[in-house]
Amino acid sequence: MVLMKAMILAAGRGERMRPLTDHTPKPLLEVAGRRLIEYHIDNLVAAGITELVINHAHLGKQIETALGDGSVYGASIQYSPEHEALETGGGIFNALPLLGNDAFVVVNGDVWTDYSFQKLPSSIAGLAHLVLVDNPEHNPQGDFSLQGNQVMLASEPKFTFSGISILRPELFVECQSGAFPLAPLLRQSMQMGRVTGEYHRGQWCDVGTPERLQQLDQKLRVHQQQCGL
Repeated sequence: MVLMKAMILAAGRGERMRPLTDHTPKPLLEVAGRRLIEYHIDNLVAAGITELVINHAHLGKQIETALGDGSVYGASIQYSPEHEALETGGGIFNALPLLGNDAFVVVNGDVWTDYSFQKLPSSIAGLAHLVLVDNPEHNPQGDFSLQGNQVMLASEPKFTFSGISILRPELFVECQSGAFPLAPLLRQSMQMGRVTGEYHRGQWCDVGTPERLQQLDQKLRVHQQQCGL
């Protein structure tokens, strides 16, 4: 794994998490005694990825206050504030000046996983590289298929996009400022054969509802007890 920057997406309103997110941004919700976003920061730093960009909108100042400049985690954090949420694609596009000209890692701030970022390739030939996982109950149809190391739109079986990727700035070359999703850009690039991927068979959870948050909390606390943590 070569050194590259990483962006953690943390600007979502977290509507499905209400009322928990009425006063706390979703990435700062705690699981087994730690904030969700801290798991990502620790795992990125462990892989040698220490230059981080975090976008925020809803209650975003709380995120800056909680994480600071990142030095306590061994990281350097820059923030990309949004006056209103720009969706995934628009949020990344808005942060490109902070991310530079090289490929960068992107992580959804509202997922939890045991994926090791050290497994990510040191470079990508196409415009994007996606980490795919088994389909959870709330997404049984999956998102994309994987043929060798190519991510495809049509064919079976399909897997779920984990929210972990490497993207190149060129993916956004025709985009303009404003709110827009990332998925159409990925699909267009897949049709051109320019998206690679890998399958992660380990643990992954989209922490999208209070029920899933509670289930993950209980699971990790049991693991901590078993490990004597």
